[in-house]
Amino acid sequence: MGLLLSIFIGFLASLIGGLHLLGVFRRRQPGEPPLDKGLIPWLGHVLEFRRNTLKFIERMTQKHGDVFTVQLGGFYITFLQDPISFGPFLKESRQKLDFNKFARFFVHRVFGYEAEGDEHHILQVSSNKHLKGDGLKVLTQAMMANLQNLMLHRIDGAADNSTWIEDGLFLYSYNILFRAGYLSLFGNTTPESEGSEERSKEKDRAESEALFSEFRKYDQLFPNLAYGVLTPRQRLEAKRLMELFWNVLSMQKMRLKDNISRWIWDMQQFRNEKGMKESMIDRYMFVLLWASQGNTGPTSFWLLLFLMKHPEAMAAIKEEVDRVVKESGQEVQHGGPLVDLTHEMLMKTPILDSALEESLRLTAAPLLTRAVLQDMTLKMADGREYFIRKGDRMAIFPYSAVQMDPEIHPDPCSFKYDRFLNPDGSKKTDFYKQGKKMKYYNMPWGAGVSMCPGRFFASNEMKQFVFLMLIYFEFELKNPDDKIPESDDRRWGFGSMQPVRDVPFQYRLRD
Repeated sequence: MGLLLSIFIGFLASLIGGLHLLGVFRRRQPGEPPLDKGLIPWLGHVLEFRRNTLKFIERMTQKHGDVFTVQLGGFYITFLQDPISFGPFLKESRQKLDFNKFARFFVHRVFGYEAEGDEHHILQVSSNKHLKGDGLKVLTQAMMANLQNLMLHRIDGAADNSTWIEDGLFLYSYNILFRAGYLSLFGNTTPESEGSEERSKEKDRAESEALFSEFRKYDQLFPNLAYGVLTPRQRLEAKRLMELFWNVLSMQKMRLKDNISRWIWDMQQFRNEKGMKESMIDRYMFVLLWASQGNTGPTSFWLLLFLMKHPEAMAAIKEEVDRVVKESGQEVQHGGPLVDLTHEMLMKTPILDSALEESLRLTAAPLLTRAVLQDMTLKMADGREYFIRKGDRMAIFPYSAVQMDPEIHPDPCSFKYDRFLNPDGSKKTDFYKQGKKMKYYNMPWGAGVSMCPGRFFASNEMKQFVFLMLIYFEFELKNPDDKIPESDDRRWGFGSMQPVRDVPFQYRLRD
């Protein structure tokens, strides 16, 4: 009898402990945000969240207001969707809200990289040095050379340049931006190894093309990989692709390249000097490749598509681009030197800047997440206060809270190329909600400690690509009356959205 009682008590204790871990006993305490655990223990709302993050957050906001806590796959996450109150979340000390803890978990799951120490700080320091100021100018020049190699190598060839080439706009844009960015950051084939400069350029074109094909396979697995829901076959494929990129981007392979960016070189050397294994450094290179090249191609696709759908925007930007080229003393001419788009020229395009920012507003949707390291009080702009528990997470989703808010951005679903321009042509930064000027009126790059450190280089990459398309090519939609494709719901929260289908277009070199 005593033995049976001991077994029963042990079973009961295990059952209660298991139910506790599943979150069955959690209740909303006084002062806490509304709590919505969903119907499924532990999983909570994760299936709906993963299926369409935007619709889920919009539904929860309508149900509970602008602050609420939900259970998602064993985690309790408090969403803050009042943009006027974003400041305390983004500026809170790392002793209470920590970005690094969540980031380390994420990069280990999707890239196999084990972060050590305060790596985000090192990334910020190196990015400020090499992706801004003079470092940015050097990298922009490298990007220009690689874009010319990929886009304009046929310009003096024997082929008939007047022939239309048909392609998918999304794959074309993603292909060019990824390959040029990869070559600019991770280096070029040396002319000595191939016997001539032209052969080294040919090899760069061929190898970057093959690498993009593999990157797309990984990119399409990315949402399921991030959520940890790959099928056994997908898991094997993800492992194969990771190992391929670890090899291609390895320190051993990089030593054979020319023109490796100082940013990449610093990232390698810092970890090497700290005694990190080369195999782990190779994995970090894959993190940097995805972070730097996973969003520029998709964003450039949307920008070109919006321009082709809005002739007045296309005309205004084409006029601006032509003016900048003329003022630089250069011209587009057959048999003449290729136009060299410098960093200084890219700083003289306020209309293109506004159109790019508008494209990002409409199509970039990051989810900003922090780990709650200690009990804290969230203070709202209107005086409300909420108690947030240690061990939970906090998040904001700027796409629905800011970028699509009709009070901040009237007619938010429409593309307005001059939305971020003042009447005098200067950059517009005055946007309001409830009569208050918004500090965070557009957040495609994130904000606070998680703000994209490479945003200036990424902007230059996209502007250079669009610039070259406008001055060297004619291009048009094959089916101009078709609607703009919807976004792939699986990618909400991961950066730039991707279309559910490609858009057929054709292009050719200008006469």
